[in-house]
Parts: sequence; C-alpha cells; structure tokens
Amino acid sequence: MEAKLGRQRWRSCRQKLSYTAELVRALRRVRGASGSSSLRKSSWEVREAADRALAALAGGRSRWGAAILARRRRHGRRRWPSAPLEMARKLKMLGRLVPGCSELPLSALLEETSDYIAALEMQVQAMKALARSISSVDASL
Repeated sequence: MEAKLGRQRWRSCRQKLSYTAELVRALRRVRGASGSSSLRKSSWEVREAADRALAALAGGRSRWGAAILARRRRHGRRRWPSAPLEMARKLKMLGRLVPGCSELPLSALLEETSDYIAALEMQVQAMKALARSISSVDASL
C-alpha cells in the first residue's frame, strides 16, 4: 500500500510542476557555474543537479533522497543468509542502484526502490517536457 501511495505522490501535477521549477533553477546554476568545462563534466553536473532537485522535492522523507542530498558513499557489505546466492547478488546490486539503500532489509529495500522508480519516472517526464519546450523555442528563433 505504501508503494502505491508513493507512486501517486510522484504523479500529481503539483509535484511535477514543483520538480520542473526546481530542475530549471538547478540547471541555470550549472550553466552559470560550468563556464568552459568539458562536455563530460557538464553532463555529470546536469545529472547531479537533476538528482539533487528530485531529492530536495522528496524532502528527506525517503532514504534515497537523503542519500542523494548527503552524497554519502558507504561500501559496507550486506548478507542475505536466507536468499539463494543468485537472488542475494541481485538484491545487493539493487541496493547499490538505489542511493542510500545498500544496507536495508529486503522489505525496506523494495519499498524504497518502488518510491525511487516512481520519482525517476516523474523526473523523466519533466525533463522530456523541458526538452520539448527548449527545442520549440530554438526552432522559432
């Protein structure tokens, strides 16, 4: 039930508009700060700005959001004694993919993953809309 509520939260128009506004502000900061930096560095900065805007919108209510904002890198080992070896390997990889979730028990990992996926879906939609609006402005010039 919690995962369903998380998905609904990320699909609301209010959340999408808030994220888009925060993303635009973050991208402006990146553009102003990057100056003559390389393309590779600026693409990393755009990704970082998009993730931080998403985490700020989550407001620290999720583990992945807090991890993105803190950018803590933990390399602790987590064992899954009751899971088969292949499943344990996949769960460990999933824990690495979702920021801040490398040491969570299975149920919490799945809840955080579900919320993170819904947030990323909203992020992609907002970035597509932003790209469309930028390309339409460029085309009219």
